[in-house]
Parts: sequence; C-alpha cells; structure tokens
Amino acid sequence: MGMLSLPGFLSCGKKKEFNLTNEKDVHSSDSDENSERGNWSNKGDYLLSMVGYAVGLGNVWRFPYLTYQNGGGAFLIPYTVMLALAGLPLFFMECSLGQFASLGPVSVWRILPLFQGVGITMVIISTFVTIYYNVIIAYALYYLFASFQKVLPWSDCFSWADEFCSKTRIVSDCNTTLHGEIIHANYSFITSNNLTCINGTINYKPVQFPSEQYWNKVTLQRSSGLDETGRIVWYLALCLLLSWMIVGAALFKGIKSSGKVVYFTALFPYVILLILLVRGATLEGALDGIEYYIGRQSNITKLMEAEVWKDAATQIFYSLSVAWGGLVALSSYNKFHNNCYSDAILVCVTNCVTSIFAGFAIFSILGHMAFVSERPVSEVVDSGFDLAFVAYPEALSKLPVSPLWSFLFFFMLLLLGLDSQFATIETLTTTIQDIYPKVMKKLRMPVTLGLCTLLFFLGLICVTQAGIYWVNLIDHFCAGWGILIAAVLEIVGIIYIYGGNRFIEDIEMMIGKKSRLFWLWWRMCWFFITPVLLMAILVWSLVTFSHPSYGSVLYPTWGTAVGWCMIIFCVIWIPIVAIVKIVKAEGNLVQRIVSCCRPAANWGPYLECHRGERYSHIVDPKKKKEHEIPTVSAVVY
Repeated sequence: MGMLSLPGFLSCGKKKEFNLTNEKDVHSSDSDENSERGNWSNKGDYLLSMVGYAVGLGNVWRFPYLTYQNGGGAFLIPYTVMLALAGLPLFFMECSLGQFASLGPVSVWRILPLFQGVGITMVIISTFVTIYYNVIIAYALYYLFASFQKVLPWSDCFSWADEFCSKTRIVSDCNTTLHGEIIHANYSFITSNNLTCINGTINYKPVQFPSEQYWNKVTLQRSSGLDETGRIVWYLALCLLLSWMIVGAALFKGIKSSGKVVYFTALFPYVILLILLVRGATLEGALDGIEYYIGRQSNITKLMEAEVWKDAATQIFYSLSVAWGGLVALSSYNKFHNNCYSDAILVCVTNCVTSIFAGFAIFSILGHMAFVSERPVSEVVDSGFDLAFVAYPEALSKLPVSPLWSFLFFFMLLLLGLDSQFATIETLTTTIQDIYPKVMKKLRMPVTLGLCTLLFFLGLICVTQAGIYWVNLIDHFCAGWGILIAAVLEIVGIIYIYGGNRFIEDIEMMIGKKSRLFWLWWRMCWFFITPVLLMAILVWSLVTFSHPSYGSVLYPTWGTAVGWCMIIFCVIWIPIVAIVKIVKAEGNLVQRIVSCCRPAANWGPYLECHRGERYSHIVDPKKKKEHEIPTVSAVVY
C-alpha cells in the first residue's frame, strides 16, 4: 500500500521514506527507525562502539599508572566504590537520556534549558581532550613505524644516549681498604687498582633505561620545561596528521562507517593484551610487580589522601567516559525501545575488567624491570605516559622476534586510541547535526573533514619539544575538575529540578515498567549518594590542589594560570547560558527562572509515535512549520 506523506511526519517501525528530491543522507538508511538522524545498523555496532569509547588508552596507560601511584592494589578499593556509587549510575543516566530524546549532549538539555551550558561544557572538554588524545595516538604511530627495524632502536644505549643510560645499575663510589686503612673512593679508582668494595657501602649512579632515554631524547626531543617551546618535531607532526586522516576516513559516513570499523578496533586489542600478559608472567621478577599491584606491597594508608579518591572518581569518568557527552551522543542513535539498562551494565563491567586485566600485564613487566635494574617497583617509572612508552617498549625489546611484538603492541595502542577518538569526534559532529541538521544532511563529509583539520592545527603545540608538558597540562586540568563539575550539575539538574521520578517514568517508556525494588538502588544513588559523593570529592580536591608537574619538572606559574584559564573557559558557559535563557524568558525574575527550569516545549521522544499519552500534547515547532509548507515524499509500507 502506498500513500503521500509530509516530511514533518516522522516514520516509525517498518515505514520507509523516499525523498523525491533525491537528497541522500549517508548517516541514515531506509531501515532506520529515525529517518532524519539515522540509527545504528544493529545492536553490535552500538555495543562495540560504546566498549571502544570506554576502553581506550586510559585502560593501559592511565589506570595502571594511577593504581601504581596511589598505593597499588589498595587503589582498587576507591575505584570499585566509585564505579558502584558514581560511575554506573551516571552511565545509565546518560545512556537513557540520549536514547530517550535522540539528541546530542547540547540539544538534549531541552529537558532543562537553564542547564544547557552543562552540555556545552561537556562538548568543549571533549574538544580539548580529543586534541591531546590524538597526539598520544601519534606517539603510538611513531613507535609503530620505528618497530620496522631488525633491532629495536630503544633496545640498547645507542648514539643518542648519554652516560646515564644503562640496562643495569652502575656503581658510583664505595668504601674500600687500602694499605690497611678504610677509604672512600670512586669506582673507577677502585677497579683500576684491583680493589673491592666493602659490602653495604656501595653507592650507585642514577641510571635510565634505554627506552626511557629514547622516549625523552629521540621521540619527544623533550625540552627542559614549558618555558622552552622549541621547534615542532616534524615526524610527530606527520604522525599526528596521519592519525587525523584515519579518524576522518573512518567517520566520513558517521555511525554507518565507524560502527563497522569498531568490530576490529574494539576486539583485536584483547588478543594482544592476553599475549602480553602470558609473556610478562614468565619474566623474572614478574611476581614482585603483581604483588605491588594487588598484594602485600600495597599501601593502604594512601586511602586517607583526598587525591586518591579524586583520582579514582576521575578515572571512572575518564574510563567510562561519563560526563563527556559521548555517551549521550552515541545512545541518541539507538532505537527507542532498546534495553539501555542491560547495555550500561555490560559496557561498565567490560570496561572495568579490562582495566584490571591490563594492570596485570603492566605490573608483571614493571616487576621484571625492577628486577633487572635492582630497584624497588615503586622507583621504576616517573609518570603515566612512561608506562606505555617506556615500560612496554623495554619489555618488548627483551622478547624473541621483538620487532614483531613491538609492531603488534603499538598497533593495539593505535586501535585502542582510535575507537575512543571516533566516538569523541562523533560527539562533536552530533552536536553540529542537532544545531544545523540541514547542513549536516548535505555536507556531513566536508564538515567532518574540516573539523579534523582544525583540530590537527590546534594540536601542533602538543608536538613541539615542549609538547608533552602541554599534553600533561590539559590532562591535569580539563580531564579532572571539568568533568566532575559537569557530572554534579548534570545529576542535580535532572534528578532535583526535572524530577528523578519523572525521569524514571521516561526510562520505563523505553524499557518497560519495573518494580519499586528494581529502582531502589538507582534512586538511592541518583537522589543522594552520587551527588553528595561527587560534590565532596570536587571540594576536597580543590582544597588540596597542588601545582601540576611532569615527572620531576615543575610547571611555571604562567603554565598553571593557563591551566586555570582552560578549565574556566570550559565551565564559564554554564552561567552564561543560564543568564541568557533567563533574560530571554518572560515575566519577573522568579517567573523567568521557573520557566527556564521547565522542559522546553519540544522536549520528549524524537518520534511522535513514541510520545504516548505523556507527551502527546507536545509539538516540535520545527515540525509544525514543515507541516505548513509540505514537501511531497512517498511512503511505502
């Protein structure tokens, strides 16, 4: 049966709409429930995209580093607590929010116009992070290409190394006996006179692994600090350009293309991680590293420090990608009745198990490095970036056929980074699509490529000789407090202003009616535990603020000021947008504020057929206008 219909009527179910103007949107297909925005081709595309977004470089270089820095296995306690009380409740909330409205992180705040600035903050933070995140992917690409050599360039102290480069500890001086007297002498004097050191008096020179010097002297060409910008490291700039070209190519059709790429980028890293863990566990000293991770060498007293709990919460947000806007964006392409509850549980559990699993692979290798250098595990690595680009390369250089293993590992790092980057860029393009739907329908590819080009140029500061300091600075400020602030306001706005019970009714429109017992835990978290916990950690971390540093290098005062400016720029839109909304509203001040705290007239499920009785009275002004000026299209059942 065929009929004519208006484009303002959004089809549901099995209806297929054919636009007689022959305009093709690569972001949607005839089988999509939402023909305007498009849907995931199947459930697997969505789940793997979510896993790929959540499981990224942070699981390899951030989580093990934070665990190592914050007391080893003791850190798993605040991490698990934050997952249950803050991460999972917010994850489920954002997935439900995006799926219910089929809108991105900015437009979805039709639910509460006064807080639309929170969505803008999320998008800006994602923009900052995607700039430096792709720089880390560029590092992985550089090491990937450097692996195509018979002997790995970081396997020994070659021409680029200085006198402190060594695979083992070097004796500096000690006490010895000369002509019946005990003297203190340097080691060169002792060896030249065939003397021996007295046990317990040996002092060692500070040495660095070849991989550590290669990372600083060759890869980064690292300067002395943020004050010394230096030149652009050309090969890192080329790797950065290549990484953005890969991202742009994968996203040229939006979720329709990226949803297929993630079948490889999200699954293959697990194979390599398993191989690395098995190989690492067979190395000498591996047990010491694992014991530091979860065993008797863990420092339980670290739990008394505010920074540890702040790091645990931040890592949950960083790893689960909560309060970044990406969960809302990816979920907005789901079909309305998708079970977002089971999806949230599955993705969260997968992500956290991956983090812990990667930690075993990391610490088994750290234990071996400590064994070789005869140092405690706690003294092996200086910072989080070094775990991926010092510890792993050092371990890989000791494996048989090391170039092959090195290639596979850095290929894994590349894939872990890319699928997270795909989702972050999709967050930005989704925001643009919601604001300018007609532009994105016709010019999705040029807009996506233009966005990637712009972000590439913004990232060039991060591939200078001081680039690693900029990467660390953005990570220190934007990836910490910014998401905590956004998360607090998000949950307060939705639960306390829009209404938690009302939001639960919205969720039940999608996944079906649930018992009061089912919602008991979520109500406890959403109404009390999660907002109080987040607010306490935010205030505590601000009070105990310490200046950023990279290893032993402290940042200058102006560098810290730049960090504060970045975070202020991210969050300033929250009050600005709120003020603009209040000014544009009608009535006295109280009436204006109350008006802005109510859902917009067009808030509700995107498709009319899903609105039901609760939202049947709502008409999208844009759709109403389209009804007045119809364009004929054919609909086939």
